[in-house]
Amino acid sequence: MSAFHTPRLVLKKVLAKSQHEGDGAVVRRAIGRSDLNNLDPFLMLDHFSVSPPAGFPDHPHRGFETVTYMLEGGLTHQDFAGHKGTIRSGDVQWMTAGRGIIHSEMPAEASNNKGLQLWINLSAKDKMIEPNYQELPSENIPTAEKDGVQVRVIAGEAMGVHSPVYTRTPTMYLVFSMMPGTEWHQTIPESWNSFVYVIEGEGVFGCPTSSPTAPHHVLVFTLGDGLSVWNNSSKPLKFVLIGGQPLDEPVAQYGPFVMNTQSEIEKTIEDYHYGRNGFEMRKYWSSQ
Repeated sequence: MSAFHTPRLVLKKVLAKSQHEGDGAVVRRAIGRSDLNNLDPFLMLDHFSVSPPAGFPDHPHRGFETVTYMLEGGLTHQDFAGHKGTIRSGDVQWMTAGRGIIHSEMPAEASNNKGLQLWINLSAKDKMIEPNYQELPSENIPTAEKDGVQVRVIAGEAMGVHSPVYTRTPTMYLVFSMMPGTEWHQTIPESWNSFVYVIEGEGVFGCPTSSPTAPHHVLVFTLGDGLSVWNNSSKPLKFVLIGGQPLDEPVAQYGPFVMNTQSEIEKTIEDYHYGRNGFEMRKYWSSQ
């Protein structure tokens, strides 16, 4: 018997291959590439690894949110509104770029600064809102454990615990650690798109007869009311399960600008070039 009325099954499996990004940084891009361009409302997922002097120097964003979850080391960010800080292993920064942010993200440690960065699209009505940050230090991320399965709830709900993060585009973001020989059944709102990215170990997803999935793979699932996972291996399994309500809106993207139409993209490029409509500080600021 399945734990769910309509269990989610694997629809697509993609290996996140390494590519260069920013200034000398290496990322494994799981979403936002030719074989998995986007998964509404998600635009990109990068598993990044960065050591000085490499990094992500001053760059703009408009029209979406970035969620950065550190796995190891730290990342120091600063933006043109005077917001500064360092997130370290287990910390989350949820940044709503809205109408415009220019910021830098640079490694905080001499080596092994690793994490995940997810881009979540904003609906047309929210694209030009004022920028905002939600920051969760590791100790403030709700955590629960049951039968050898631990979850950290960055957004949404699992095992009866809820995240305090406000998601403009309704989103769940769960970090699971499963001991060998365990299983877990996670409900997901039926109409939401969802995917898993395996960080370490290997797991069986969707149906008990599926072949195990190794690290650095992203799995996209069919629609349904929940996902079942088994760790049949002899090592711990760590993965993120991410789901979101599709926006069902057209996407026009030019690098770090994501709008609904090509003309809005052209206007965004002009706004950035001339320092208008949210990019006023562009001419006066650079990171230190």
